[in-house]
Amino acid sequence: MSAADGPEAIALEGGSIALEGPGFVDLHSHYVPAIDDGVRTLEDAVALLAGLKELGFEAAVATPHIKPGHFDNRGPGLRAAHARLREALAEAPAPLPILGLAAEHWLDDVVFRLIQADEAVRYPGGKALLFELPREQLPANLGQVIFQMRLKGIRPVLAHPERYRPFFKDSDALEGFVSQGAAPLLDVMSLSGRYGRRPRKAAERILDEGLYAAACSDLHKPKDLPHVAEGMARLEKRVGRAEMHALFSARPRRLLADGLAGW
Repeated sequence: MSAADGPEAIALEGGSIALEGPGFVDLHSHYVPAIDDGVRTLEDAVALLAGLKELGFEAAVATPHIKPGHFDNRGPGLRAAHARLREALAEAPAPLPILGLAAEHWLDDVVFRLIQADEAVRYPGGKALLFELPREQLPANLGQVIFQMRLKGIRPVLAHPERYRPFFKDSDALEGFVSQGAAPLLDVMSLSGRYGRRPRKAAERILDEGLYAAACSDLHKPKDLPHVAEGMARLEKRVGRAEMHALFSARPRRLLADGLAGW
């Protein structure tokens, strides 16, 4: 699991925009208004993105939920909503991160059929896809789903594994999914205690074991920006500045460029 530097420029959705600087890349946030449980207004979207910029983020990928029965979003609607937001932000007074779009896929049979039909919303670059799981119990077919995604050339990115009860005590199952090709993504707010003691302890253990591919904010509201800042400070203290930069900059860039080929 190399921390090698990613490429110097990564194209995000929009075609002509590329990441050139050394800033952080947030792979998971909910800044598109009124489309899931993230921000509700344009003002909150601006506040969330401006806060990320102040924390050192050069780019932020929106990952609205695709969760049947709760957030019945699909690719065309998400792309249209994201395009409207980009247009509305064109004259925002504050400097904001470069914007990209993916989705956080709830891994059930409906969403798996979307993945099989190439109707899921992959990360910019098309090499990786973010998915989430039920909190209490892992799907019985999770290994097979990961295998099928890898056959399609997709890197399955597992959102916030530290928040799932089956990974609270040990990482045996998680290590198995990583060996199959899954890339765990740390929600840095877990380190601040935002979700309670057990997710915090699980995040610390998984960090110590070196299983995370990258880190993210998973911001839903501007009010949680202090939790992100605290989590980033705790992350740097635990793993060091170089590894923190790898988790927030080099590896996210590699994920967008080549799906962490060889990770």
